[in-house]
Amino acid sequence: MRIGIVTATYLPSRNGVATSTALFARGLRARGHDVRIFAPRHPQMPPHEDGVYRLNSSFAGARALGAPADYPVMLAPGPLLTSRLPLRDLDVLHTMHPFLAGQLALRWSRASGAPVVYTAHTQYDQYLHYTPMPRVGQAVLRPHVSAFARRVNAVLAPGRAMVEMLREYGYAGPVDLFPNPVDLAAFRAANGAAFRAGFHVSPDTPLVMYLGRLAPEKNLEVMLRAFALARASRPELRLLVVGDGPSRAPMQALAHGGVTFTGPVPYEQVPGALAAADAFITASTSEVLPMSMIEALAAGAPLVAAQSPAALDLIEEGVNGTVRPATPEALADGLLHTLHPDRLPGLQAGARASAAQYDLPVRSAALEAVYEQARAGRPSRRRG
Repeated sequence: MRIGIVTATYLPSRNGVATSTALFARGLRARGHDVRIFAPRHPQMPPHEDGVYRLNSSFAGARALGAPADYPVMLAPGPLLTSRLPLRDLDVLHTMHPFLAGQLALRWSRASGAPVVYTAHTQYDQYLHYTPMPRVGQAVLRPHVSAFARRVNAVLAPGRAMVEMLREYGYAGPVDLFPNPVDLAAFRAANGAAFRAGFHVSPDTPLVMYLGRLAPEKNLEVMLRAFALARASRPELRLLVVGDGPSRAPMQALAHGGVTFTGPVPYEQVPGALAAADAFITASTSEVLPMSMIEALAAGAPLVAAQSPAALDLIEEGVNGTVRPATPEALADGLLHTLHPDRLPGLQAGARASAAQYDLPVRSAALEAVYEQARAGRPSRRRG
């Protein structure tokens, strides 16, 4: 198949959509498909990218909309640039965004006759506080997303949180539950010794990790308070907070003993970072199905997570982690429970086993089947 992926964010931007898009492109190409990615220009993009077609973008627009610093906003291509893009022979179009990228996918669908697949990745309500007029944004956002979902040929969602969001927005059509992929090969081969050594964590020190964006919606203060409570019982515990974002400075000011903020790490170092952890902790209740949590499982780090649809999707209680109420006391208890020496080895083995369903070849084959069904006009079998 000739597959066109229209995305508002792509590497070297660092977020779940950009990473999962790049992984799916690699997995689909390995299955023999011609994958063409249409993405905004980025100042740090490589000089040559096979199969990637860059559209104009604006960092000023990103700041106005409250987007992360490395998330340039795509601009609509003019007729001349559009005429140079390889669009007319596409068999299927896939987008993760109901705004400009999605509108381009619909427009290009009319030119090529290709069906459009939409993956609903983002709980937009959770991010409206970054915008100048959040109430106005919500009033416009919900009917727009719902209307867009009704216009495409197939709707995917990585977890139940997104299915619930689409229903709340007014979309009543079919939704396929479709988790993100992980390159398990990279995590199976990872060794966390170097990452531990880099932050002066000895091999026998119980190490807890959070990896992700540092922002208000991640509930980081609750996470830090939970770790402090757990460390009062086990003073040898360490916490590495890996990532960056607007909350980094205020959270560093709140953190006490045993906590190190590492800053961001290149994606190729993520397997080694997560392999260094004995457990992964998150207090966020806004996640959809975050890749960092799936990657933690792949690295053998059981999850200690605040109750959320994403946590319930990923965690089998007592097998690969634990789900607790989003309070410091409950999460501290879950962390101590998980790190108990009699329990931890079994949870780590369960984490690795549970990640198998997210392996890139498995997810790529499943996405190929979704595309084939969209082309044939057949409804998908799995419904959310």
